[in-house]
Amino acid sequence: MERPAWVPQGIDISVPSVSRMYDYYLGGSHNFEVDREAARKAMEFTPGLPKIMQANRAFMRRAVRFAIGEGVTQFLDIGSGIPTFGNVHEVAQAADPDAKVVYVDHDPVAVAHSNAVLDGNDNAAIVAADLRAPQQILDSPEVRDLIDLGRPVGLLLVSVLHFLQDDDKPFAAVAELTEALAPGSVIVVSHAAYAGIPLPQEQVAGTVGVYKDIRNPLVMRTREEIAGFFDGYELVEPGLVAMGHWRPESPVGQEDPYALSGFAGVGRKA
Repeated sequence: MERPAWVPQGIDISVPSVSRMYDYYLGGSHNFEVDREAARKAMEFTPGLPKIMQANRAFMRRAVRFAIGEGVTQFLDIGSGIPTFGNVHEVAQAADPDAKVVYVDHDPVAVAHSNAVLDGNDNAAIVAADLRAPQQILDSPEVRDLIDLGRPVGLLLVSVLHFLQDDDKPFAAVAELTEALAPGSVIVVSHAAYAGIPLPQEQVAGTVGVYKDIRNPLVMRTREEIAGFFDGYELVEPGLVAMGHWRPESPVGQEDPYALSGFAGVGRKA
C-alpha cells in the first residue's frame, strides 16, 4: 500500500480509523481503502450512515450559532476529527471574527490536518489529547493561551462520547470538564442510540459489531443515560431530542428519516 505524503509518520495505515471512516461518510478524501472497506461494511447494515453523519454536522453548526447568540465566543471541541467544510472555527468566526476555538483529538491524522487547516489562524489551535484525560486538556498550553476559563465556554462533545466504554468513566470525565467551566457556559452533545434509526435494532447491531471488530466499540446509550452528561447544566429548548429535531432550519417533515437518529442537546450552566 502506497503511503500518501500527507500521512504522519508512525501511523499504521493498514488499520481502520474512526476519524477517517467519518471523513469517508462525509465525502472527504483523507481516508484509505481499509477505512472505506470498514465503512462500507458498516453501511451494509445501516445504509443511512452518511446521512446520520451529515445531520450530526448540521446539528453542530446550529448549536455553535446558538452559543454565539448567547454571547459565548470561545469553544473547546473535543473529538473534533479530520477537518471538513463548516468546522467550528469557520462557523464561530463567521459570526464573530474574534471567536476562539481549541480542537482536541487523539488521532494523529486529525491533528496533522487540523494544524494545516489552522495555519495562520491565531484564534484557533489543535491539541493532541484524549477525552479520557480531561485535566491534560485543560492544562494544555493551547487551552491556557486561547481559552479564558473564567468566562463562558462552549464545550462540544459531538459524536465522541459513544466511543467511550463505561470502564472509561465517561460521565466522570465530562463532569471534570463541565465543573471547570464558568457560569454561562454551554455543553453541546450528540450521541448514537438505537432510538430513531428506521431499522430493526438487530440489524443496526451489525454496524455496532463492525466497530467492535476494528477495536473502536460503539456504545449505544439510552436517552436517559445520555441525559446524565448534562448534570449541572440546564437543557435549553427543545431539550435532548433527535438530531434533526434540535432547532431545525427547515421543516422536520422534509428530513431524511436517518437525520432523526440518536440524540442531541445543548445545556447551559446557570
